[in-house]
Amino acid sequence: QVQLVESGGGLVQAGGSLRLSCVASGSIFSINAMGWYRQAPGKQRELVASITRGGISNYADSVKGRFTISTDNANSTVYLQMNSLKPEDTAVYYCHVVMGVSTYWGQGTQVTVSS
Repeated sequence: QVQLVESGGGLVQAGGSLRLSCVASGSIFSINAMGWYRQAPGKQRELVASITRGGISNYADSVKGRFTISTDNANSTVYLQMNSLKPEDTAVYYCHVVMGVSTYWGQGTQVTVSS
């Protein structure tokens, strides 16, 4: 069993910054990729950023240049540094991990950006 625990969400004014963290624990083996998705009210869940075990990262166009994904592989942790936040970034952010043929999701952390 794998558990993903997210932290770092909260309320911030437009232009501010937040840093999300996600720690994977349990039966961890050969993580292929880690990433962050988000879901705003009434919208589908969308990819925000992902990073492979080899360090290749991918970002949604809407966050390029503002968000940075990184990992601490030794501690099975993935981070999302979010700068220049906008009200449209408001959503529940979910951590996502791919191990082998299995995928795992965190419980989500709320990010609210006020204008």
